[in-house]
Amino acid sequence: WGILLVAGCAPEQRLEELTVKRVMDSLVTRIYAQWDTRLINGLDENLVLKFVSPEEQTALAENYWRFGVDVPVVVSLMRDSAQASVPFWLVASGFEKTACTVRNELYTYEVWQKSFPAGEVGLGINGFDKHRPVYFVSVAPQHPGEKVNITPILPEKQAITVLDTGAFVYHDWDELMLTDVPRPLRGQQLLPTIRGRAREAHVIGAFRRTAFPSAGIPDQVVLTLPENTARGMVVQWRCAPDVKRGWIKYWKSGTDDTMRVDVAGTLLEDRLLRNDRYISRFRVQLDSLQPGAAYEYRIGQGDIAGETGVFAMPDATDTFAFTWFGDIHNDPAWGKLAQRAAADHPQTNFYLAVGDLVNTGLHRDDWDALFAYSGGIFREKPLMAVPGNHDSQDGLGAGMFHDLLSYPANGPDGQPPGFTYAFRYKHALFLMLDVVSFSAQQQAAWIESQLSDTDAVWKFVVFHFPPYTLEEPYPDIVKNWVPLFDKYGVDLVMNGHFHYYLRTQPMKDSQPVKAEEGGTRYVMSVSTRGKNADSVSEPYAANVLKEGYLYQYVQLDGRRLTFTCVDAEGKIRDRFELAK
Repeated sequence: WGILLVAGCAPEQRLEELTVKRVMDSLVTRIYAQWDTRLINGLDENLVLKFVSPEEQTALAENYWRFGVDVPVVVSLMRDSAQASVPFWLVASGFEKTACTVRNELYTYEVWQKSFPAGEVGLGINGFDKHRPVYFVSVAPQHPGEKVNITPILPEKQAITVLDTGAFVYHDWDELMLTDVPRPLRGQQLLPTIRGRAREAHVIGAFRRTAFPSAGIPDQVVLTLPENTARGMVVQWRCAPDVKRGWIKYWKSGTDDTMRVDVAGTLLEDRLLRNDRYISRFRVQLDSLQPGAAYEYRIGQGDIAGETGVFAMPDATDTFAFTWFGDIHNDPAWGKLAQRAAADHPQTNFYLAVGDLVNTGLHRDDWDALFAYSGGIFREKPLMAVPGNHDSQDGLGAGMFHDLLSYPANGPDGQPPGFTYAFRYKHALFLMLDVVSFSAQQQAAWIESQLSDTDAVWKFVVFHFPPYTLEEPYPDIVKNWVPLFDKYGVDLVMNGHFHYYLRTQPMKDSQPVKAEEGGTRYVMSVSTRGKNADSVSEPYAANVLKEGYLYQYVQLDGRRLTFTCVDAEGKIRDRFELAK
């Protein structure tokens, strides 16, 4: 293990320049260059610490969480007692463990404390493991009666609340509230965090490999729809990281008039993906296409070309069809289901996915598997999706979802593009809502503006968490969105999250109504393995299927809609029709 002796050869930088990210980027690069598989698989905290310089250790001990205080304070650090090892810097920096504990329904936290003078407070990483219930802190004045003003430094947008029972400590799990807070700590200023911060220094047991690495030949070709679905198409693909530029050639079927667009790649990184850390991702939007026409296309780089694909533009009729999937979780069995759906329903114009496309949205190898298992069906029919909680995990957002799938940038003002968006397909409006990263309340005005300003005959809404379920309720969705669906006559709401199938009766004001009274039908489905078999049915449920591996095929012919739910054997498990 003497290879560790060369560990100190990190570039010399000032402490303020050594962010945790820079330290970890450099550390991972050196690990790849100098360690073999045996050493990587045997990583523990002692090995890691021997491989970083003293300057890097200081950065990891001080530059993870920083804030300023204007009076002397006592900082209480609440650390999950189940974490295997105490953060390496905690005792060395002067924190002392107290006899106090703080609890919520799931975790018991040790309370460690240290006094700080007025000025900057610098705290270190949660550890080199991925312990999701990361520590959080509270701040109190050393002298009773003084007021502490906290100035956030890192993270810059630090929220400050009050430490007491009923408070939440993780922004990405605000339903998990504290149940036991010792009296001396109550009323202190609480600095909540997100569980995703456990990943910032994660290297122990962290390294992964993809079974589907990139290469010089373009692959992972995926079509998506732009805002103008009648005249445009978006094409995206990947190549090996040394491929900086690519191209697409496309032509109307039956003609020789070929057009070419050259495309610059974007370098994407998954730091812990050992055999494919970087890829080049390409995206191009084709505009001014002819409605109703079929197009063939080929992508490539240099003299290397991929396979020829084909897609069709919507025609002028009011007839079309789409297939939608519940939770997928990059399941290989879903791949067989999807390919069967494509073969059995060639009339499908596009696919919808209601979230949880992969198990861990931060891991690009999961996305690699998703695209591989799909069998290339998204090369010829667009995929329109919203993020689920697995795609946007631990409060870190759905960045990889955004990098790999390009969607219309017409969502709510102030919200990043491509997560909540709308598209019109012929005589139908589709609202695609990200309810994982953004609250129901902050998107309600945009939803109303979309529904009130459309002349679409059919109105569909897609998001991950179902407002009606046999398990936990989602009162914020029911309060902020359901009245809008009622008011503007939304026809069908499509959801996932719970791994079974549930179709409601027509609903108004959260109550079932007769079909002739209109109402919205809510359907939750699952395209991976089913669960929750012991769930108790509700009076509003028209059909419940506890097993998984299902897809839904929806046909629209003018003012008539036909909905079928199909299982992996091709058997129809549910069916209904709507007419206007």
